[in-house]
Amino acid sequence: MSFFMKSRKRKNNFFSKSKSSAGASDSKSKVSKKKLAIQKALSEEIESSDSDAEGDLDTTENKDKLYSSEEEDEETAQQKKLRLAKDYIAQLEAEEAEKREEEETLKAAVADRLQQDVSEQQGNVIKNIADDCLCPTEQDLRIFKGHKLPVTCIVISPDDKHVFTASKDCNICKWNIETGTKVKTLKGGRKGTEDVHVGHTNQILCLAISSDGKFLAAGDKEKMIKLWNPEDFSFIHKFKGHRGPVTGVAFRKRTHTLYSCSEDKTVKVWNVDELAYQESLFGHNTPITAIDSLTRERAITSGGRDSSVHIWKILEDSQLIFNGHGCSVECVALISESHFVTGGDDNTVSLWSVLKKKPAHIVRDAHNLNHSDDMWVSAVASLQYTDIVASGSRDGFVRLWKCAPGFQSMSPLFSVPVKGFVNSLAFSSRGDYLVAGVGQEHRLGRWWRNKEAKNGWVLIPIKRKPPTLNGFS
Repeated sequence: MSFFMKSRKRKNNFFSKSKSSAGASDSKSKVSKKKLAIQKALSEEIESSDSDAEGDLDTTENKDKLYSSEEEDEETAQQKKLRLAKDYIAQLEAEEAEKREEEETLKAAVADRLQQDVSEQQGNVIKNIADDCLCPTEQDLRIFKGHKLPVTCIVISPDDKHVFTASKDCNICKWNIETGTKVKTLKGGRKGTEDVHVGHTNQILCLAISSDGKFLAAGDKEKMIKLWNPEDFSFIHKFKGHRGPVTGVAFRKRTHTLYSCSEDKTVKVWNVDELAYQESLFGHNTPITAIDSLTRERAITSGGRDSSVHIWKILEDSQLIFNGHGCSVECVALISESHFVTGGDDNTVSLWSVLKKKPAHIVRDAHNLNHSDDMWVSAVASLQYTDIVASGSRDGFVRLWKCAPGFQSMSPLFSVPVKGFVNSLAFSSRGDYLVAGVGQEHRLGRWWRNKEAKNGWVLIPIKRKPPTLNGFS
């Protein structure tokens, strides 16, 4: 019986083992089926993800992309400060490099300008253009009438577009060079109406315009200097202080410092920006006839009957005195800071150097071959920093002169017919033309009268020879 029980147990064990193995195989098959189903689902899911849009975040690929972008975001955040700092430094370097280039360019331009100013002040920059100038014909001249009495003074605007004329009729006129028309007239009033009339009430003897064209100064026989706006002739200010007729005014170049001279034998300095008087200079023994100035803080005056020319050094509070005329010095004009030209009532034109007390050269009988004593040289002008000067009298001609190299002598260049008393001369800044204020009488008196002359001004074009190329014009 025991044997039977053992064998039964074996049998039961066998069946139990077979059943467990069968269950295991069934479970394995179920697992494999599940794996197959999962793999199939995954494959289908991957295939569908390939066909879907790239923005589907449920696919494995998009999950990988999401994870990678998060990693990149983490890297950018970590390196952001460094990257921004590098960008900022690069931007600063570019800006500073650009500024440095601009500063170097500006410094170079300023250095060139300063060098030019120094050279001009020393008289080293002189353009020799006289040999290239051609004499204009009488048909080339343009004659303008517009004043009832003789024109006493004339100036040109810094842009060479307008001419300002003043007269014994107390009027100031503004002219357009291109059209030849009168743009505006500042009418004067009768003597004794100074309190009610804004314009000049006595003969205007001198004019000056600032280098920037903002101020026009006019001196009259009423001992006053009036400042006007050249654009519309609006009144700015009135300077009082001279005790005699104001015979000359001049602006220092590139500044608003105004110099004036008078028959009271004094030179006065005015600050136009502050509309204030600065100082008076004494030294002439007779009424002063004319004044001029360039870039230095200096003024030059002709002393009339004391036969002298004075250069006033404002800063040093000193003066240089030049004697050489044996007559009244009627007019003076600076060629450069080192040279100037004068005209006398003995019919002479003199060329000077500031280094010598006597003229370097004197042209006698400059405006009359008959040796007449009454042929005054009443006006001189220079095309500044060149070798050309001009002079005028009442002989019927404006004469141009060529200065030799080194300004040791002068020779005639050509003459232009102009009837009447030439009371004022002025060159345009580019040297394209010369203007002459003329009248029937001398600007400071009525010693003579030319009834055939017209009261007005003349525009004299200065033509140049055509440039040559390889010897051919």
